[in-house]
Parts: sequence; C-alpha cells; structure tokens
Amino acid sequence: MRRYSQITIAIHWLTALLVVIAWLTAEGGRHARTDPPYLHFTLGLAVLLLIVPRLLARWLGAAPHVEDPQSRWMDLAARAGHTVLYLFLIALPLSGWYAASRLGIQVSFLGLSLPALAVPVQGAPGLIADLHETGGTLILWLAGAHALIAIWHQFVMKDGTLERMNPLAANDLADSRE
Repeated sequence: MRRYSQITIAIHWLTALLVVIAWLTAEGGRHARTDPPYLHFTLGLAVLLLIVPRLLARWLGAAPHVEDPQSRWMDLAARAGHTVLYLFLIALPLSGWYAASRLGIQVSFLGLSLPALAVPVQGAPGLIADLHETGGTLILWLAGAHALIAIWHQFVMKDGTLERMNPLAANDLADSRE
C-alpha cells in the first residue's frame, strides 16, 4: 500500500477543514455566555468524533509503508509531530467542552445534549478556557508546519509524500510506478 485509503484521506481533509472553520467561528470571552457559539461547539465535537477512526486506523497499521526509510531522527520527528497534532485534536474539543460547562452553557451535538464536564462558575471559566483559546491558534500553526513539511518532502526530498494523502489522485497512481 502506497497511499492512505480513500476513507482515511477524506477524514484527514475533513478534519483539517473542520479545524479551520472552528477557529473562524470561535468567540470567546464574555460574549460566549450570552451568545454561545454553537456552530463552533458542533465543529469541535465533530473533530473529536473523527479522531476515533483516525487513531484506530493508525493503530491498526493502515498507514502506507514508506519506501525509503528516513534517518532515525526524521522518523522520530515525524512521529512526535503527529502525536502532538493528535493530542491537540483531542485536547481542544475536550477543553472547549469543559470551558463551556464552566460558563454554564449546555453543549449538544447533533441534537444530543451532552453532560457538563464541570460545575458552572459566575466569573471567568479559568485556565483551561485560556489554554483552549491559545491551543486553537497553536493547532493552526502546527497544521501549517505539517503542510510545509509535507511540501518539503514532496518537492525537495522527492519522496512522493503528498501523493499518499492527495484526494484527487487515483488509487493506483502511486502503484503504477512500480
């Protein structure tokens, strides 16, 4: 296998799109209590839901084999980078849900009311809410670095990295180079 499955590719790009739109629809501070950003909540929870099949696929070995193994430090850096991205994809929705709970906002997903993760407070929602806001910006920077590294691999290292996750490439495009 030289490419990710079409489902994995679709989940990857859908997750990326949802993260960007969630960032664009974020409204924090004192306005969140009076005018909750429900679209932002839904997008964040959708990211959390999509991470489950992504992690299962990764743990079950659904990643394509790299033909030319990189040096050990590059392989470790790639694993660390992916781990950090996955941690953010889990921590951001959970911290947002927690912050909404602290604000006393009922969180629902696709019509299903979710339990509060914390007791509501009268003042500011606290450090987790601040970390959520900062993390939302950080994940965009990390995703941008992820994309730039993939582009570097494709055009400088010429290892076909972008073909592995390209939704427009035919399934047998990479296999036809054998």
